Amino acid sequence: MSEAAVRHRKRGTRTTAQLFLDQVRAFDEFGARTREEVAGGIPYLVNEYWTAGQRQAHSIHEVSYRACFKPQLPEFFISRLSDPDEGVYDPFMGRGTTPVQAALMGRRPIGSDINPLSVLLTRPRLRAPALGDVAAALERVPWERRPDVREDLLAFYHPETLREVTVLRDWLLDEAPLSRGDPDPAADWVRMVALNRLTGHSPGFFSVYTLPPNQAVSVEAQRKINVRRAQVPTRRNVAELILKKSKALLADGAPTHSSKAILATAPAHRSPSVPDAAAALVITSPPFLDVVQYDDDNWLRCWFAGIDLGAVEIAMHKGEAAWGRMVRDVLEEQARIVRPGGHVAFEVGEVRGGRVLLERLVWKAAAGLPFKRLAVMVNSQEFTKTANCWGISNNKSGTNSNRIVLLQRH
Repeated sequence: MSEAAVRHRKRGTRTTAQLFLDQVRAFDEFGARTREEVAGGIPYLVNEYWTAGQRQAHSIHEVSYRACFKPQLPEFFISRLSDPDEGVYDPFMGRGTTPVQAALMGRRPIGSDINPLSVLLTRPRLRAPALGDVAAALERVPWERRPDVREDLLAFYHPETLREVTVLRDWLLDEAPLSRGDPDPAADWVRMVALNRLTGHSPGFFSVYTLPPNQAVSVEAQRKINVRRAQVPTRRNVAELILKKSKALLADGAPTHSSKAILATAPAHRSPSVPDAAAALVITSPPFLDVVQYDDDNWLRCWFAGIDLGAVEIAMHKGEAAWGRMVRDVLEEQARIVRPGGHVAFEVGEVRGGRVLLERLVWKAAAGLPFKRLAVMVNSQEFTKTANCWGISNNKSGTNSNRIVLLQRH
């Protein structure tokens, strides 16, 4: 008998959604009970449900990506709204937080994203190799070669480091090309780690000091940083840094490999490789209007992976109406993918200084679809306890809190 069935037997006829909302209302793990409010005709449940300090997330999540949510978010919903072996899906999977956490918790990981980079960041961690296999793969790289290099990238790299980066890039394009749907797991892993060591702000990265690793500045911007800081790129050993990061990622172990995992490169509103009713739970977060420039942030990663960034149709929805239409299309597709009785946790953030509450656009977009609109959960983390729930007061830019629209499939 499934965990959900056991809960039903113990609590009579109350549905999974009702039981979940009861748990949310009674939640007090961090010392405060949930506060209930109604605004704009929408029921809100406000509390600190998870926090970066709650527990250190599994080490394998430490892959940088712009505007990604913390693993504690999907963990909260997966543990309460799905059973082992059930599908958990994210149609905007980004770095793969949801499918990786699903795999760690014994669920079937399902994910898609319009950017091919997402599969390259997610797939290796769902079938992680042993550290010895990573070392053996790095020994196969012809590090002594002298390839042609992109001279402009010397703004980021020491000449010898750039040579090694280019050698590794060329080797991976031959050893694990994008056209190969099932590349060698060790080579796949090496590429994933390299993508996350390309640029950063410490000696653990291949580059000179630059922006954090979840976004790459332009060559011209990096030259200005170098002048302002009076810095020149220093020598880095590419293979050593990949092994060091691999050891850190694998420190807590790895998910059990699931042959039933589904990863796809597809737009969120049209994912034909994901079967009907494949997921018990969708946990996702779409791009927030025009706040994050995903294509600009990932230009260097896409170069390294051999991805034609111009061919990736990452839409920027500059207006609320356009963004709402996108959400409606995405939810229509989720209605096909979520099994009856399953749930959607649709996370959005605060944008434009809290003047635009995206959860209200999601709530509106779900009207008339085969979903019951349950509530909006607002996770007010410890460092934003003094923030006004309806607008940022102590953090004037960026996302202040997680705001999750909860839906249940009829």
